[in-house]
Amino acid sequence: MAKAKIKNSIRKLRFESGEMTQEELADRAKCTRQTIIALEQEKYVPSLALAFRIARVFNVSLDDVFEYQECDDS
Repeated sequence: MAKAKIKNSIRKLRFESGEMTQEELADRAKCTRQTIIALEQEKYVPSLALAFRIARVFNVSLDDVFEYQECDDS
């Protein structure tokens, strides 16, 4: 079975939004700064609810924030 990777544009979106800090995004998305750090480093995949909250902070669609990529095991 192919593995999957979730890529994101959170860091880019933060800087396009007036250089929003990780702390400000965390407050607005109702999570911790450590969660935002892990997301930006692609070490953590958010819950669907958190993904929607982050997209809403930036007033964009989920597809504008997150990208699903299948990885081939071979």
